[in-house]
Amino acid sequence: MKKIGFLSFGHWSPGPHSQARTAKDVLKQSIELSVAAEEIGVDGAYFRVHHFARQLASPFPLLAAVGARTKTIEIGTGVIDMRYENPLYMAEDAGAADLISDGRLQLGISRGSPEQVIDGWRYFGYQPKEGSDDAEMGRHSAEVFLEVLKGEGFAEPNPHPMFPNPPGMLRLEPHSEGLRDRIWWGAGSNATAIWAAKLGMNLQSSTLKNDETGEPFHVQQAAQIRAYRQAWKEAGHSREPRVSVSRSIFALVDDRDRAYFGRGSKESDSIGYLDASTRAIFGRSYAADPETLVKELAQDEAIAEADTLLLTIPNQLGVEYNVHVLDSILKYVAPELGWR
Repeated sequence: MKKIGFLSFGHWSPGPHSQARTAKDVLKQSIELSVAAEEIGVDGAYFRVHHFARQLASPFPLLAAVGARTKTIEIGTGVIDMRYENPLYMAEDAGAADLISDGRLQLGISRGSPEQVIDGWRYFGYQPKEGSDDAEMGRHSAEVFLEVLKGEGFAEPNPHPMFPNPPGMLRLEPHSEGLRDRIWWGAGSNATAIWAAKLGMNLQSSTLKNDETGEPFHVQQAAQIRAYRQAWKEAGHSREPRVSVSRSIFALVDDRDRAYFGRGSKESDSIGYLDASTRAIFGRSYAADPETLVKELAQDEAIAEADTLLLTIPNQLGVEYNVHVLDSILKYVAPELGWR
């Protein structure tokens, strides 16, 4: 059994075939899709976070709105770039959104991905300390975020406050109990996956990772997951960790599917560079009739290792079509693979 969610990049564009032409369209359709996905049995609604782009950016208003309109579906991100974040303010936002959703928040965070602008975090007022780099800055912000989510007091109270304080040092409010255990790290390398395990974060592994061995993407990703689980075990955490992988999967079951994706899937991995020195491997996509999909997906070692599968969706094709995409996987593919 696996949890199956969708992952929306939240694109909008004024193109003639886009049903998400503005930011308002994307935000409202994201809420509508989450409600509809819950109704058909999807387990999670996850959203990408990108700055300086025609994509979803500020996640917490959207997460809170989805939480208020739904009852059971998990609500998450994949991922929030911690280089742009004030971790204390973010903890307040996250606590509020989690309380609104009755504890369904699953926050994916990371040090970020290639950006639309050069060093975009500088425009937000952040820069690495002398002797460190932006990746270290992002990981440090993540560590601060995790610490304050514990709900322990750390701030000295004013002896003459406007309102009465509880005894002792003060914590951030609102605090949502249990949210600390629902933070995920988007790891691009084996080393950062192991680091996340040591800190007690769940693991999000995307459709790309650092090419560390030259093996096929799904083989490298499966090895990353196994290394993460081993590090988790060695750290002695008391709970079981969760691991998600993301895939682009389309079951061709009607004429619309064949028109959009009938040219077939990207049947092999591809190689690119995240920066001048980081070689990355990008996983293949899947688009075929359900019977063929079942055979192909059964060979994906990383999906087998994970407990959660996030299906990337073409959000600009509209809510109704994306519900169909998700429903086709739940009906025709997931049962045959034992995911349901």
